[in-house]
Amino acid sequence: MTKKIFRSICSVAVCITLAVLAIILGVLYNYYSDIQRQRLDTQAEYVASAVELDGMNYLNKIDDKTYRMTWIDKNGKVLFDNEANTDEMGNHLERSEVKQAIMTGKGSADRYSETLTEHLYYTAVRLDDGSVMRLSVNELSWWALLLAMLQPIIIVFLVAVLVSLYFAYRLSKKIVEPLNQINLDKPDDAKVYEELTPLLEKVRIQKKQIKNQQLELEKKRNEFEAATENMSEGIILLNSDGVIISINKTASRLLGISSYCVGKDLLLFSSGVEVQELLRKAENGKHSEIILDIDDVSYHFSATPIMSGDKVTGVALIIFDFTEMEKAEEVRREFTANVSHELRTPLQTIAGSAELLSNGMVAEKDVPQFSQKIYKEAKRLITLVEDIIKLSHLDEESSDIISEKVDLYDVSKMTVTNLTPVAEKAGVELAVKGEPSIITGKSQLLTSIVFNLCDNAIKYNRPGGRVEVEVKNCVDCVKLSVSDTGIGIPLDQQSRIFERFYRVDKSRSKEVGGTGLGLSIVKHAAKLHNAEIELRSVVGKGTTIILTFPK
Repeated sequence: MTKKIFRSICSVAVCITLAVLAIILGVLYNYYSDIQRQRLDTQAEYVASAVELDGMNYLNKIDDKTYRMTWIDKNGKVLFDNEANTDEMGNHLERSEVKQAIMTGKGSADRYSETLTEHLYYTAVRLDDGSVMRLSVNELSWWALLLAMLQPIIIVFLVAVLVSLYFAYRLSKKIVEPLNQINLDKPDDAKVYEELTPLLEKVRIQKKQIKNQQLELEKKRNEFEAATENMSEGIILLNSDGVIISINKTASRLLGISSYCVGKDLLLFSSGVEVQELLRKAENGKHSEIILDIDDVSYHFSATPIMSGDKVTGVALIIFDFTEMEKAEEVRREFTANVSHELRTPLQTIAGSAELLSNGMVAEKDVPQFSQKIYKEAKRLITLVEDIIKLSHLDEESSDIISEKVDLYDVSKMTVTNLTPVAEKAGVELAVKGEPSIITGKSQLLTSIVFNLCDNAIKYNRPGGRVEVEVKNCVDCVKLSVSDTGIGIPLDQQSRIFERFYRVDKSRSKEVGGTGLGLSIVKHAAKLHNAEIELRSVVGKGTTIILTFPK
């Protein structure tokens, strides 16, 4: 910046000096031209008077070649010229200065002389006999003046340049010095130039923003470390060169390395071929997974590339205990066993009753009773199979069902209308209230949620009871609540009612045809809609289930 200011000041000084010199030359040129013309006019008057007295004799005696002298008669013929041959000169009667002198007694002109090929200034004076005495002189040119003044001009220019260099150096230093003394840590304390106030204000604001960002980053880093340090899964973050950026305690323990390994290559601590291959694939932009046995425990290694545009900037390596997967497998086997058990019971009843009927071992009067039992169990079996299919479908996240804008209030009204005959048969009053509430979801699953909640509320109610469905449209969510005046759910069982095949009252459930899967379907469908479930229940007074759907 100092050099730039120095160069600018020098350039301005040189330009001003040149401009001043040009102005001075212009003033001098005009001054000398005026002096020259005044002298010519005076000399012309003097020569005219002398010619009046002595005529041609006076002209012939003059040896001074300072002025060009021309005597012209009243007819325009040149009688005398001290610089040209009069015989070769044409008639001068039409010359402007001659015409003006004949008419007014005196004339002047400024023009290029074709005879002498010079730029001349002419002054003409009329004599008593009508002839004209004309004097001319070469006009002072710019170049002549410049050459005459060249030496002083060069001296003045050099002095001006040297003085400019000196003051430019001093000024540039003085201008920049306060800027160099600005304390950017305390920009408000800087009292430099008024023009820098906006800049210092921006520095102050940016410094504050940077400080806030640093605090936020520090906070997020602490939160990340607090979250990852207590995780059962091991997490390692690597840069694009495989150098460890972050590692939590679990990963350190699983790999048997110190947490002080940050900044070093992971392969220095883990020479396993599988891990090397895993990281190599991740660094090439491919997600990869492997399962390794460490201390007789199976661990799942998952390497995910961290992308910035099309470039891999790092790798996230996650290590977790594979025993969780085994637990999930155990749950699946338990579900299979429960399904087998739930299917076996109605099938055995159907098979036994059918066998008795086919062998004629049932009295005629008992045939309708056995037929009714077969129908009831078959219907229960169909319901059970349908619920199992629904659950399986939900486990696959219902990818074939399209999400759309759905009015949950319309869904609730339609479901209540369809279940009203069932409620009337059970002696239960079924009602719906609320307002139009639009959410984005899967219409079939939302209908299933409302249907299962209302169906349970009717089945586990008492004659003369009431079921009320309410849809409330909030600012950022929609709330669906189904309340009943039924038997209620004991506190110790409320945490399990959403498990598959779990029944609070098994005998009543079988009596009303429950499969134990209705609330499981509700839970899965709600999860797919990111909805939260809240349960409120008092034994003997009723139950309220509230689902909150984000808009």
